[in-house]
Amino acid sequence: MLNVVAAVIHNSHGQLLLAQRPLHKHQGGLWEFAGGKVDAGETAEQALVRELQEELGITATQYRSLLTVEHHYPDKSVRLNVFRVTAFDGEAHGAEGQPIAWVKPENLYDYQFPAANTPILKAAVLPDMYCMTPEPTDVGGDLFAWLNQHLAQHSFLCLRAKQLSEAQYLTLAQKVADLCQQRQSTLIIHQHYQLLAQLPFAKGVHLTSQQLAQGQSRQQFALSPEQYLWVSTHDQQDLAKAWQIGADAATLSPVCPTASHPTQSAMGWQVFQDTVKTAKLPVYALGGMTKEDVGLAQQQGGQGVAGIRGLFT
Repeated sequence: MLNVVAAVIHNSHGQLLLAQRPLHKHQGGLWEFAGGKVDAGETAEQALVRELQEELGITATQYRSLLTVEHHYPDKSVRLNVFRVTAFDGEAHGAEGQPIAWVKPENLYDYQFPAANTPILKAAVLPDMYCMTPEPTDVGGDLFAWLNQHLAQHSFLCLRAKQLSEAQYLTLAQKVADLCQQRQSTLIIHQHYQLLAQLPFAKGVHLTSQQLAQGQSRQQFALSPEQYLWVSTHDQQDLAKAWQIGADAATLSPVCPTASHPTQSAMGWQVFQDTVKTAKLPVYALGGMTKEDVGLAQQQGGQGVAGIRGLFT
């Protein structure tokens, strides 16, 4: 298997850097995230810095692991070690003569990519914060009214309402989908993946840890390649299973004590860091999180934080 690195590079305007593959190379003419092969005796991090210097003339100064993708083409198999680069020295340019482009996240799908890049395209636009709704009874019974007041523009929202029947959930989700469309937010439904066909605006599903344990592959959850499969995890075994079935992102909990689960023992930041080190997909810290914890979660290897009341405006 060919071992390579790829970089999701951000600039100060919120754009992402793409490079076009030379016509004479494998998958030539398609666009990709910059990177290249990991040389013998080289770590993925060393390869990342070297490749960006060679290809783009920049030196990555702040970066973190994003996900690992394995893809099997008819003529070769590739393992992509993907990093998110948030700071660099120098001015990016096609140092090897290749065209490059700074692209807004919403315009990524205007470009043609190799098939292996589909999970990267989804991971590239993941936010620092993943908002999960409280139960309707926790906000006076009218969750839609509460969301209408608290949902911010461009949020990633998981509609979590375990107390509702499937029919009740569908009715609520249809209203929330309209609200998300107005706020340009991304709706992820919780648990009820069978409702995706009736919720065309929903961008994916978030599985419980019990559903994850029973899962075999993302195909069984009726998802298109562009839709997200989120999962709830609690340990390294769960995270390994999440990657095995093709999940796009995971929450790992509980990191800190929470009022909603006062008897549940929290793992703490050290265990979170040790657990995330083995993960091959983006992981969000869940449990007692606030907006102020984003930087800490990222320092520990996470992609950000997930939470309920602490993340809403």
